[in-house]
Amino acid sequence: MRKFALAAFLAVFAPVLIAQQSMNNDSVIKLCKAGLSDDVIVTTINSSQGDYKTAPDDLVALKTAGASDKVVAAVVVKASAPMVTAVPAAAVGGGLPAGIDEVGVYYKDKSGAWVALMPEIVNFKTGGAMKSFMTNGLVKGDINGHINGKHAKTEVTFPAVLAVYVPEGTAITEYQLLRLRSSGNSREFRSVTGGVIHASGGATRDLVEFAPQKIAPRLYQLTLQSEVGKGEYGLLPPGSHNSSNMGSDGKIYSLSVPE
Repeated sequence: MRKFALAAFLAVFAPVLIAQQSMNNDSVIKLCKAGLSDDVIVTTINSSQGDYKTAPDDLVALKTAGASDKVVAAVVVKASAPMVTAVPAAAVGGGLPAGIDEVGVYYKDKSGAWVALMPEIVNFKTGGAMKSFMTNGLVKGDINGHINGKHAKTEVTFPAVLAVYVPEGTAITEYQLLRLRSSGNSREFRSVTGGVIHASGGATRDLVEFAPQKIAPRLYQLTLQSEVGKGEYGLLPPGSHNSSNMGSDGKIYSLSVPE
């Protein structure tokens, strides 16, 4: 039980504590030798600033030191990704960047300007109400979302940069980034009502991990890199689903990365 509690603590807090430091190859080797799991190390790499060397000899050194292929791949991707810097705060809306003036989700267009991402209506079904998901073993607490249309109206390319201006008192971790699955002329996803910690494995199948960067009060930047894969994605804000109603409508901010 103690070992389980320690592992849970490291999985949650280690990336947060280590992310405050700049990472490099030696840092990754230290984490590997400390016995941290691949998931913790990859999350740390993705959420931290880093200066990595990825020449063949450097990658061999990582592998020799005990880094898994998953960790080595995370280093290569992080090293090759363009640096995304925080947008300077303009004298707009109390320190918000130009183009962001109210609670919502925004994306950075090809010119580098912030553009509001318009929400779409999503219809929710709880439990096993949506039969197209029945083969995946739904349990109580799962919710299924259904969005009309095969593709989102907004198309982006990698790296896709989003900004989320959250309501007062709302944490960015209450938002869920989801992979949307095509089904005929619509998109669907499975999510949870009670938080990821209490979710079943099936309920979290469409969740995509993200590492938010705070760029202004209540404003966070998210970056989708190419390793997540092309397709349809949606950002589900908290409170979108009415758990007291088997069939209810909410909103989701969706975007498409064309194949």
